[in-house]
Amino acid sequence: MPNPSTLTLIQLPAWQALVDHHRSMSARHLRQFFADDPQRGERLQVEAAGLYLDFSKNRITDETLTLLVDLARG
Repeated sequence: MPNPSTLTLIQLPAWQALVDHHRSMSARHLRQFFADDPQRGERLQVEAAGLYLDFSKNRITDETLTLLVDLARG
């Protein structure tokens, strides 16, 4: 297996996991995300350093966040 420090971003296994996850989520309508998780609007918002970010209106799940953290740790 190649040294992870010499791989480009798209060669990392964590990237491929995100690509696969995206494929499974892309056909799902945003309304379904809210129907499945009534607390989504509150749960997926962050306020820090004077910024308010609302991720709820994106095709993002707890699994997406986990996969993004895995990629960042890459």
